[in-house]
Amino acid sequence: MAGLKYMSGFGNEFANEDPRCPGSLPEGQNNPQVCPYGLYAEQLSGSAFTCPRSTNKRSWLYRILPSVRHKPFTPMSCGDLTENWNEVEPDPNQLRWKPFIIPKSSENKVDFISGLHTVCGAGDSKSRNGIAIHMYTCNTSMTDKCFQNADGDFLIVPQQGEILITTEFGKMMVEPNEICVIQQGMRFSVDVFGETRGYILEVFGAHFELPDLGPIGANGLANPRDFQTPVAWYEDRTVATGYTVVNKYQGKLFSCQQDFSPFNVVAWHGNYTPYKYNLENFMAINCVAFDHADPSIFTVLTAKSTRPGVAIADFVIFPPRWGVADHTFRPPYYHRNCMSEFMGLIKGHYEAKEEGFPTVLENSSILHVTDIVCTTFYLCIQLYVEENVTLKLSVITNNMCPPCSLDDPGCSAESRFQLWDKYDISV
Repeated sequence: MAGLKYMSGFGNEFANEDPRCPGSLPEGQNNPQVCPYGLYAEQLSGSAFTCPRSTNKRSWLYRILPSVRHKPFTPMSCGDLTENWNEVEPDPNQLRWKPFIIPKSSENKVDFISGLHTVCGAGDSKSRNGIAIHMYTCNTSMTDKCFQNADGDFLIVPQQGEILITTEFGKMMVEPNEICVIQQGMRFSVDVFGETRGYILEVFGAHFELPDLGPIGANGLANPRDFQTPVAWYEDRTVATGYTVVNKYQGKLFSCQQDFSPFNVVAWHGNYTPYKYNLENFMAINCVAFDHADPSIFTVLTAKSTRPGVAIADFVIFPPRWGVADHTFRPPYYHRNCMSEFMGLIKGHYEAKEEGFPTVLENSSILHVTDIVCTTFYLCIQLYVEENVTLKLSVITNNMCPPCSLDDPGCSAESRFQLWDKYDISV
């Protein structure tokens, strides 16, 4: 959307106010007895009060009405959203799914919430330790409705169709090949502009952060300046017919009614915000001599566990880059992994098994279960003969040589958890 503005940086202390209300951000204190314009001060915490400064997350919102002014929450249907990992028996095999079909708006109007489908996950939101991976397929914008995730953070990866996300902090337009993170407790609404589909990585109990660079140095991978946070925007709107707030709590959905828009934050400041990132800005690090570097060098964001060096989840991409390794077997090595991997294609063509997929190839996904030889070798081997051409490869292909360009981006989520998969239909 033309005209949307953002602030640059990752985890910064931001301060912003809607220009329609100059001076709405209090000066010198967080909670004055009387806020400018008669606003209500409300703190949104993303960490315990006593967390060290380096991990303490909170923002102060100055809103027309407090968010607590709503009717009681009541249970609602969860559809295909779940956190019950015992619904089907475990399957240690490598799995591959067909693309999720996007319903036609002429047949069934589906918004972001009703279009959520849990694919796999592990752990528990109650103990704040685990992850879930969802797909969303929708064709209709959320009207007088917002969503709030009390369980964890959503990392949203559009695959088809751009989405306009309205949050309490402002608006973000997120297109395919971009990602956005909506952190725990933040209310948001999703507008779509046609048939829309994408991935969601949800983490419980930790927030995403940039990986440490170590000997790479001060610059590289996802640079902090390329992350964008929305500027303040508000609407002072009464909804006589009722505004619905949907809350995801302990894996279940609940809804309540209120008579005003929740996007009534006139000003805010803090370091706990939604944000987005364009994957084209990722500065890839790669091998320039021999062998294959481990794919951890493509980590965009990580959600750390309490065990040093082991993540609850890593969000990894395989971006456009050159592979120039010498005296090296072209596909990446065989790998028996103690981690679970979920891989998905963002755009391009799925080269490995076209005959097994329907016409739409861009949204296939694969789950690599722990301690199994990964299918990366199998998926790449068909391309071995393509020696002296520029290849456009999908998410599961990387590091080909002699020198070639790898152009079609995909993403991967790696987790220390044994991931349970809900959909038992593979191709």
